[in-house]
Amino acid sequence: MLAFLGAVICIIASVPLAASPARALPGGTDNASAASAAGAPGPQRSLSALQGAGGSAGPSVLPGEPAASVFPPPPGPLLSRFLCTPLAAACPSGAEQGDAAGERAELLLLQSTAEQLRQTALQQEARIRADRDTIRELTGKLGRCESGLPRGLQDAGPRRDTMADGAWDSPALLVELENAVRALRDRIERIEELPARGNLSSSAPAPAVPTALHSKMDELEGQLLAKVLALEKERAALSHGSHQQRQEVEKELDALQGRVAELEHGSSAYSPPDAFKVSIPIRNNYMYARVRKAVPELYAFTACMWLRSRSGGSGQGTPFSYSVPGQANEIVLLEAGLEPMELLINDKVAQLPLSLKDSNWHHICIAWTTRDGLWSAYQDGELRGSGDNLAAWHPIKPHGILILGQEQDTLGGRFDATQAFVGDIAQFNLWDHALTPAQVLGIANCTGPLMGNVLPWEDKLVEAFGGAKKAAFDVCKGRAKA
Repeated sequence: MLAFLGAVICIIASVPLAASPARALPGGTDNASAASAAGAPGPQRSLSALQGAGGSAGPSVLPGEPAASVFPPPPGPLLSRFLCTPLAAACPSGAEQGDAAGERAELLLLQSTAEQLRQTALQQEARIRADRDTIRELTGKLGRCESGLPRGLQDAGPRRDTMADGAWDSPALLVELENAVRALRDRIERIEELPARGNLSSSAPAPAVPTALHSKMDELEGQLLAKVLALEKERAALSHGSHQQRQEVEKELDALQGRVAELEHGSSAYSPPDAFKVSIPIRNNYMYARVRKAVPELYAFTACMWLRSRSGGSGQGTPFSYSVPGQANEIVLLEAGLEPMELLINDKVAQLPLSLKDSNWHHICIAWTTRDGLWSAYQDGELRGSGDNLAAWHPIKPHGILILGQEQDTLGGRFDATQAFVGDIAQFNLWDHALTPAQVLGIANCTGPLMGNVLPWEDKLVEAFGGAKKAAFDVCKGRAKA
């Protein structure tokens, strides 16, 4: 293209030129005319050349010049020449080809930039659509909230849809969206101010009561409260005193009745104090008795009791169990299912050759010492079995819970009905040493009264729960009648 333009310019610039007026005159030529012709300025010469032969009018007549110089010289032969002005970029070269490659790279860069701008515009459009949906949802919620507001807080006039369809890249629409969001924010703030105003109005101080009347009411209220407290104390004292008196009277009556029965039926060899029994009629996991006295640390013990099983030939259950924090089976006497009776000390087990399956009263004694873990088992005053290495050198831990009739899986609870004792328990006593065989025989024959020095069998120390019953009973008399 540039080459073509250069050629056109060369053709236009090619014109015939007139003969030069400064050619040499023959012989008698006027020197002044020749000098004026030869000394004409360059612009006039170039203008004459462009005008050609027909456009030349000769030199101008100056004032003071001779008249002979006015007449033109005789015409001479015409000359023509071509004038062509070269252009800098007439034809493509290697540099021009390099510039073309740079232009193509720049065009590709512009196309890539345009594609990125188009993607950005699409993302902005999607975001604006999401903002429109959010604002519509907020507008709906705000309308539902305003439906319950006072009329003064509701905007007058119809609500205009700020999300009308339009060009998403319009600046006016963006300004409209910002105004709509700002209006929604202001209306929400006004709604949130309502509870605070309500609280302020509800917490307004009530009319003040006259000071004298208020103090009089406080004084009367204090007097009334003091009178009520005094009456409550008097009633509690009377109730406590009457309860103690009733217990003492009942205890005396029981003693008198026991004395009368003894005189009527004749005296026996042994009548233990506080004679009673604990009865558990059915197998369950909620009937039991608890001995309310702390057990100290023991390095030896003897536990004796009277038992009558009513299990009907199956496992006799658990006559007693002693648990401590961290060890539920510190001391347990248990017969489960068809297994023989077992003594557990610190989860160590020894099987005892004892039997309670005939539903009669039997006297049971268990003796143990931490030295070498020696143990002995007595039934009805006779030694039935002995052994060693049962929790040897293990002291019985203090501050536990002693339960009659249930086996403890945790401290003081989580009983299992299949391991419950069914029947009667009486005269449970605990010593801090091993009794001799003669002492055990005397207790079993009701000839050697002996109370436990750690836990004696006393009514005030035994409490029944869950339906287990305590009843007055002298085991020696009852056994003799049986």
